[in-house]
Amino acid sequence: MKPGIHPPYSPVVFRDRAAGFAFLTRSTATSDKTVEWEDGRTYPVVDVEISSASHPFYTGTARVLDTAGRVERFERRYGHRRGNGANGERGGPR
Repeated sequence: MKPGIHPPYSPVVFRDRAAGFAFLTRSTATSDKTVEWEDGRTYPVVDVEISSASHPFYTGTARVLDTAGRVERFERRYGHRRGNGANGERGGPR
């Protein structure tokens, strides 16, 4: 690595306030706010809006998308249209 061009890489606490979840990791992110961690040391804290503790995909509360219904709605709305192509038809075989 080229010296002097990289930001400092140090321990930082990321905190998801919505879920009451925090974890200590290393990052180049900085913050003026600090928090005392479980080990008794004080670290900069970065508040995040969403993390694995509150994201619906990880918590199992994700909604299942109705892809079949979306396709049917598209077909109803736009249908499968045929027009002027090579043999007087546009598009391929249905």
